[in-house]
Amino acid sequence: MAPLTAWDRLVRYESAKDGKIRYGEPIASDSNPDIDQLAQDGKLEVTILEGPNPIQAKPTGDKDTVKQLLGPLTPQDVPIIRCTGLNYKTHILETGFDLPKNPTLFIKPSPAIADTRAPVPIPKLGQPMCDYEGELTVVIGKDCKNVSEDEALDYVAGYTSGNDVSCRDWQMEKDKAGMMPQWSFSKSFDKYAPLGPCIASTKLLGDGGNLRMKVFVNGEERQNTNTSDLCFGVRKLVSFFSQGQTLQAGSCIMTGTPGGVGIGMKPPKYLKDGDEVVVEIEGIGKVVNTMKFE
Repeated sequence: MAPLTAWDRLVRYESAKDGKIRYGEPIASDSNPDIDQLAQDGKLEVTILEGPNPIQAKPTGDKDTVKQLLGPLTPQDVPIIRCTGLNYKTHILETGFDLPKNPTLFIKPSPAIADTRAPVPIPKLGQPMCDYEGELTVVIGKDCKNVSEDEALDYVAGYTSGNDVSCRDWQMEKDKAGMMPQWSFSKSFDKYAPLGPCIASTKLLGDGGNLRMKVFVNGEERQNTNTSDLCFGVRKLVSFFSQGQTLQAGSCIMTGTPGGVGIGMKPPKYLKDGDEVVVEIEGIGKVVNTMKFE
């Protein structure tokens, strides 16, 4: 099958020339550019892409300069976010669980999508045990259903860096979550899925199976892993999650987080008002967000 995108990396941005919001492909000599830093320095130049949505955007041949880098996707671009529970082998084993036979699925709604460098609003009920989860995030490029693992990548547009912002008491505590831990409500507040800085296509990153990921809180390294440690890789997740149900173009799959989250520390280290979380994935770059307690 032909590649799903006419670009290798896609950003969404505010133009320094006219203030319009556009898609673009970063212009960089480095094969692994620091898109966030270039944007912060006012040095990020792009080839303008145009189209009805990010996946279908195509180069116009014109160039532009980025005034402000946004997230590559908006809530309107993303029908739904499928999220994977425990999925890093090292993390699963260190928690005392056996390796699962099938992925665990929960859902975030599209209003959880947020831009990089935008504050994440933390409502009062989410403030006591606010946590982060760095995750490789898959962007589905074409509707699919009942696909095999062999054909799964034919339906993947690319990958972005994601933060599965989480509210641990509403996830875990019986008086709030009920008799069984629940994930959807505790992770579904508005802007609880910031993504960025770009979508890197499968032409660059293949099946996403050997990428270094690091997460920093206020500059302190908290998570450091490689996607080679995923229990269920991208092909398996796309195939499994498509069984009996349509994965719509633009929808995302968050692939799970490794050890190093705040709840797992002794004592736990939960996020506070003003804390900055950086999720950096090799070949994609950094999504950077500050927590803003409301």
